[in-house]
Amino acid sequence: MPCKLSVNVNAIAYLRNRREVPWPSLEGLGRVALEAGAAGLTVHPRPDERHIRAADVPVLRDLLRRAFPGREYNIEGYPDERFLRLVEANRPDQVTLVPDDPGQGTSDHGWDIVMNNGLLKDVIARLHAGGMRVSLFVDPDPYAPDLAKSVGADRVEIYTGPYGGALDPGQAKRELDRVVATGRAAERAGLGLNAGHDLTRANLPPLVAALPNLAEVSIGHAIIADALTFGLAETVRMFRHAIGDL
Repeated sequence: MPCKLSVNVNAIAYLRNRREVPWPSLEGLGRVALEAGAAGLTVHPRPDERHIRAADVPVLRDLLRRAFPGREYNIEGYPDERFLRLVEANRPDQVTLVPDDPGQGTSDHGWDIVMNNGLLKDVIARLHAGGMRVSLFVDPDPYAPDLAKSVGADRVEIYTGPYGGALDPGQAKRELDRVVATGRAAERAGLGLNAGHDLTRANLPPLVAALPNLAEVSIGHAIIADALTFGLAETVRMFRHAIGDL
């Protein structure tokens, strides 16, 4: 199965929230992305609602369920009670648990699973009871998948920021090797594999080629940046081509 693309629409919501107006439309542009072949949509609602708002979550859920059955809804976030109630009310296909501080600008590290063992076991069991698949956001560390499996996760999402942000080719190769080692460890552990953060059309092909078990990439910033030049539909198709899904 080829790797699939989930379009993160946080950047669209962030742009909308600069004004007290309802555009750009998350629902409208989410539809554009899905019509261009995106396998799903990703949102990361934060407590301050600086981009995705709680009210956006059911709107996108209904778009996916009614107009694009079979496409996936992925909701990311730190598992406080507010977040857990939001996902339980909307039942996405996948919940990606991230260890973000509430005021954090963007995700920049994975879970310390040993330190948070009890919390993660309880939260994952609760989400499984609601019929949701759970992915844990982890650093590129080959020990992380076994730890993720021990707390009940179904998948891991490797934080690819150090790889995506490496401008020196030698550094990029070293960071890619770390990601690949972690991805292969996930396969050995029997876990599904996702990746995300600072992935672009340029750095995706080596990643996908090295990890045939990579199921999903979640991308927002680079897609919206390229969409300013190429338009959203064409950009989604270009990213699908980069991951071998077109």
